[in-house]
Amino acid sequence: MTTPSPGAAPAPRHPDVDLRRLRVLAELDRRKTVSAAAAALHLTPSAVSQQLAALSKELGVRLTEPAGRRLRLTGAARIVLRHAEEIFTWTDRLHEAVAAWREGETGDVSVAGFATTLTPLILPAAALLKESRPQLRTTLAEVDPPVSFEMLADGRTDVVIAVESPVAPVSDPRFEKFPLMQEVFDVALPLGHRLEEAASLTLADLADEAWIFATAGMCQEIPLAACAAAGFTPRATHAIGDWEATFAAVRHGMGISLVPRLARSAARSGVVVKTFDDAPCRQVFAAVRAGDGSLPQVAAVVDALAQAAATARAQDGGEP
Repeated sequence: MTTPSPGAAPAPRHPDVDLRRLRVLAELDRRKTVSAAAAALHLTPSAVSQQLAALSKELGVRLTEPAGRRLRLTGAARIVLRHAEEIFTWTDRLHEAVAAWREGETGDVSVAGFATTLTPLILPAAALLKESRPQLRTTLAEVDPPVSFEMLADGRTDVVIAVESPVAPVSDPRFEKFPLMQEVFDVALPLGHRLEEAASLTLADLADEAWIFATAGMCQEIPLAACAAAGFTPRATHAIGDWEATFAAVRHGMGISLVPRLARSAARSGVVVKTFDDAPCRQVFAAVRAGDGSLPQVAAVVDALAQAAATARAQDGGEP
């Protein structure tokens, strides 16, 4: 095989073939007469003849020849039809693929959420989509605000799960917000704690306890604000950024902790998680880029997240 020299003229470009004219040729082959093909295509016989003549000119070969009062397909036409059937098959597949995308059945959607949303919300939503829309691919990442919103803004992710906080720009016009659930905080006590069997509990009942707080963010700010509203400043003994480690510290009697309900799955034996009367809460929501909420793929993911949130509320007895 010879390689063209750098100064060689480019190979001539073949003219585009009109797909409609190929279908006219295929219909003539199927119906055998121009009049029958015209009737099937809702054209006049003259229009069919014009389409065939134009296709013949495009391809540079004769496609028909007289056979009595009819037209007979040439050998060249048979070659054209053989390839035309492949073209029709691929075009049909193209239309099917576009229709599936339009219905949200196919595509790619990436989701970013903070750690405690993975097990109770994001993974169940992904399982729902895998069953109902197996061709819709989802990719998941554990990312906290504000980084998750930076990823959303520049297209590195399509859906963000967050809670209302100063680092989650819920009023930014670049994003749409879809409320998912109100998440309540519970209190984690070590097994055998003096208030383990209390019929009712308030934060004030825990004012003298040693407290374990998150290292930063909403899971630190909300409990601190709740204690202040209850009239006391908690005695903070430990700052831990991992919920499994927090529950382990509670189990070993190092203190008590307010924990978001979505994190309860990290609790192990030796810990009692109790609800209480003046529990603080936070709003969990999904965010997408402005205008993307109407995309069928994104809408399907947000709907699956809403279903997972409804299930989580029902299982935990949370507020709607």
